[in-house]
Amino acid sequence: MSHFLGLYALRILHIVVGVLWVGTVVFLAAFLTPSVRGAGPAGNAVLQQLMGVRRLPLWIMGAMAVTLLSGVGLYWHDSAGFQSAWLASGAGKTFGLGGAVAIVASILGMAINMPAGRRLAEIGGRLQAEGRPPTPDEQATLAALHARLGRASVIAAVLLLTATVLMAIARYVP
Repeated sequence: MSHFLGLYALRILHIVVGVLWVGTVVFLAAFLTPSVRGAGPAGNAVLQQLMGVRRLPLWIMGAMAVTLLSGVGLYWHDSAGFQSAWLASGAGKTFGLGGAVAIVASILGMAINMPAGRRLAEIGGRLQAEGRPPTPDEQATLAALHARLGRASVIAAVLLLTATVLMAIARYVP
């Protein structure tokens, strides 16, 4: 019975924290990032608060790590220690592909989104502390960072939604 309790806990952790991770990335890509970009300097203050003060990137990275690690644990359990017969099954291939897509999304987030968000928060915090609008050079930098963050966020959201769909159907793939 305790074996099943551990498995249930791992599955609940994977699903609940995964929902938090995917939902946050989709919300950022679809709503928050475009709104911050559209709000101009006021949006930079919101971004600085989220990234610098509330430390949203760390929360997302934590949810990502918990989701990926619990997913590997579930994959190991379901495959009886990564047995090739199960890995070659429809479910094994689909879970594996979903995991790989989620890993690609996490790499994208760490390599592009986190540095861009950090840089936006730094510039926004400095402008807010100095109580001045951005210079033309700073405005160009902010626009380029917002564009990079927007594109990468949409790609990460699509990848994570794809991984979620693959995980949802994997048990039913022949």
